[in-house]
Amino acid sequence: MKKIVFIILLFTITANAQSRRVKDVQDFQKKINSEFKDEKESPLTAEDREVFTALDFFPIDTAFIVVAKIELIKDPVTFKMKTTTDRLPVYRTYARASFELQGKPYVLNLYQNENFMDAGELKDYLFLPFTDKTNGVSSYGGGRFIDLKIPKKDVITIDFNKAYNPYCAYNPKYSCPIPPSENHLGLFVEAGVKDYKKK
Repeated sequence: MKKIVFIILLFTITANAQSRRVKDVQDFQKKINSEFKDEKESPLTAEDREVFTALDFFPIDTAFIVVAKIELIKDPVTFKMKTTTDRLPVYRTYARASFELQGKPYVLNLYQNENFMDAGELKDYLFLPFTDKTNGVSSYGGGRFIDLKIPKKDVITIDFNKAYNPYCAYNPKYSCPIPPSENHLGLFVEAGVKDYKKK
């Protein structure tokens, strides 16, 4: 009897956790769609914004939420990250994030923008640009980004359902970082924002 109660309790806890994760992604999608409709925040051209309804997302898949082990970079060196223009923002590699996805190990670098490191509420911001096999097929060809915060422990949760496109995917006036080659994932990350197709 105790074993049955334990199993039911464990199932309930797991189901609740799954529900919270899905709700969190849904909130992310609502927020980003709201921003794209806002004249002051939207990267869309005025013409595209007039017909914009919502971004196209892959179906929410909690299998693409991973807990990664953090390995801090000792004495990190700053470097200029390439962009889609001549602009070269200065970043440093903060840490390496190791995790498993679809049964295979992967490592991605997490970066800090030098301008954000002393910028108040942005000082704990981490930038995760990456590419994967969906690029140019079902997602934007130039890769996607995920926003993270410096964790208090040596692990960090990476939710690929929150992967979004750089602004230059919507408007050529923007200058966007190009994900470094070491941040390529050799699988189809079918989560997050899909490629943008004009109406």
